[in-house]
Amino acid sequence: MARGFIVQPTVRVRDGTAVVQLYGRLESGDAFLVEDDRFRPYFFASPMAAEAAQRAGGSVAASELRDFSGNAVVRIEGALPGAMPALREAVQRAGGTAYEADLRFAYRYLIDHGLRATLEIRGRGEQRADGLVVFANPELAPGPAPRATLRALSLDLETTADASRIFAAAIVGCGIEEVHLVAGREVRGAIVHPEEPALLAALVARIRALDPDVLLGWNVVDFDLRVLIARCAALRIPCAIGRSREPPRLLVDQRPFAQSRAEVPGRMVLDGIPLVRDALKLPDYRLETVARAVLGRGKKIDQEVPDAAAEILRLWREDPEALAAYNLEDARLVPEILAHEGLLELAIERSRLTGMQLDRVGASIASFDMLYLPELRRRGFVAPSVAEREPVNVIGGALLEPVPGFHARVAVFDFKSLYPSLIRTFGLDPLAHARAGDDALVAPNGARFSREESILPALLTELASRRDAARARGDRHADQAIKILMNAMFGVLGATSCRFFDPNVANAITTFGQQTLRWTQDAFEGHGLRVLYGDTDSVFVQLGVGEASGGNAEALRARAEQEIASRVRREYGVTPRLVLELDEVYERLWLPRVRSGRAGSKKRYAGWAGGKLHVIGLESVRRDWPQIAQRLQQGMLELVFSDRDPAPFVRELVAAVKSGAHDAELVYARRIRKGRLDRYSASAPHVQAARKAGGRPGPVIRYVITATGAEPVTPGRALPPRIDHAHYVEKVLRPVAESILGDLGTSFSAALGEPQQLALL
Repeated sequence: MARGFIVQPTVRVRDGTAVVQLYGRLESGDAFLVEDDRFRPYFFASPMAAEAAQRAGGSVAASELRDFSGNAVVRIEGALPGAMPALREAVQRAGGTAYEADLRFAYRYLIDHGLRATLEIRGRGEQRADGLVVFANPELAPGPAPRATLRALSLDLETTADASRIFAAAIVGCGIEEVHLVAGREVRGAIVHPEEPALLAALVARIRALDPDVLLGWNVVDFDLRVLIARCAALRIPCAIGRSREPPRLLVDQRPFAQSRAEVPGRMVLDGIPLVRDALKLPDYRLETVARAVLGRGKKIDQEVPDAAAEILRLWREDPEALAAYNLEDARLVPEILAHEGLLELAIERSRLTGMQLDRVGASIASFDMLYLPELRRRGFVAPSVAEREPVNVIGGALLEPVPGFHARVAVFDFKSLYPSLIRTFGLDPLAHARAGDDALVAPNGARFSREESILPALLTELASRRDAARARGDRHADQAIKILMNAMFGVLGATSCRFFDPNVANAITTFGQQTLRWTQDAFEGHGLRVLYGDTDSVFVQLGVGEASGGNAEALRARAEQEIASRVRREYGVTPRLVLELDEVYERLWLPRVRSGRAGSKKRYAGWAGGKLHVIGLESVRRDWPQIAQRLQQGMLELVFSDRDPAPFVRELVAAVKSGAHDAELVYARRIRKGRLDRYSASAPHVQAARKAGGRPGPVIRYVITATGAEPVTPGRALPPRIDHAHYVEKVLRPVAESILGDLGTSFSAALGEPQQLALL
């Protein structure tokens, strides 16, 4: 018996037969490939469509399973995965319903075999000359996490500005650090090749020899792999960097902002940018910015040079040793950033948890299927296929009106994993909703749920127990992976692209949440405390002078939790799973107002606790605002919270901006939300800048406002000339400062010493 971690589940057609392939790494350290040609694609359908499926070339078998309504179904099987869409259409034309007809074949295999990412292989493996251990039709079972670690290799290419030629390639990982360089002489720190074809052939051979499970990089799919594939094709060099001789494929997703992916046989390709973006809030996600923030060092090139691409080309021609060092550092930075933040380990843990391959662990709907469908099958039911639906409004969380202004001694209480806790408490579940009987539990929105038949509550209880165990043993990656999965459950059920979507179920969860927040408000206000604000799972409570300590706030928390639990038992007859926690006690809190209004602004606040500033939702933490907003807003709040006058700071910063001292902090970063510029009819500044940038813009455009309008900003190049400093004073600094100064009884103009307009009598 062997144990292993599945890196890539896929399928190939060989001699007219579908072959499931599971690539991965064994506990022994060897790479493996499981091949199984015994499994056939299938789905379920209404019995009335059986004859139509047979005429379309499918085979039909009886089944003991039922749909959610209790109706019988039959099993429709096809010869190959490619035949299944036609069989599904035949069923639908005959007026039948197809169930689970959209599952990917490789994932259907994993689900039916009870597998996630780790497995036990019972059978004899044959080791090929390249070291890959191949198992043919073995017996498989779920297994514990293997002790072997996955091998990762970071790749970074240096090219001409138009990517028409590769002249350097660095690879870091699997125990090596190498730079391959096109040069006419020996270069210290590099392996020299006379021409680009020799470099590419050597690079491909080296990747195959090192045999990584994971290829890493920064924008590695859209740049490094795309260029490598194109240059190998142009020079007629096989780009066989996987565990078979098949070339890699770029997977194009036409949806706006969808993450680019690549399929390399037997390996996963992970781009550092989305991994970091999901974990860290930074002004931008260039490698230089992220490396400085995480590691305290950046790229080995002068960031002040006007044209980084031209500088790299100059180094290749004039100082190849410096280019080799630069190239190697870029390749080093990516795995070091991921290791520092534990992001690769987190992806691996999420794969273990759900069975999704490493580049799809963020696919929450597919992850939900991997957990829910096996449990549904054990209960004798089949799931619906994903259906196209019109957009449906799902009720959001409760919002209690904020009391704007500055406040002292405010405690923030929030519910631990509120929506998962509500699911566990009230048995909110797709199957429970479908099977509700006379003794059903009725949600605030009127949806009914069986008290006997459900899946999600037990699943979440198991996950919560595993999370507690992970925290107890100090396993932060398992803790975070389980937290992400549990918190995604509501989002999945509220997504129309989920096969289990039902607005009644989604709205039952949110209306229970709204009710719980109101009950929490009642619990605190019933004891004479003032609730300043509430949002979904949190309440902000102003404490009395004698209750300002964390200890007293903890006593208030325990009392409120007990009162809410008693109400749940009394009104619904269920065991409450709601845990109210004391999140923070702020010495000072600011709840801002809406722009040009007196009402409080929701989902935005700043607090001061233990000498540290906490900012949520304000301009200073928004990625689409210039950094100068952060400098102004956070600087002002720190002064106000420490009882100092912010006006001198405002005057000094405005003067510095007008002088050009902070031009680097004036860059906007906005998303091209419609995907393509031709979808925009209006000429918003970010669209103007994107059009001026030419070519196909990325998802984010960086620009500044100048005397001639919005101008694009290119990383590594000088800012455009004639920046409109007056724009930044009036459109960025003034509104940010005014929102704070207004609550202090003064204004931006007063802070600058400008003449004040007399109020009309």
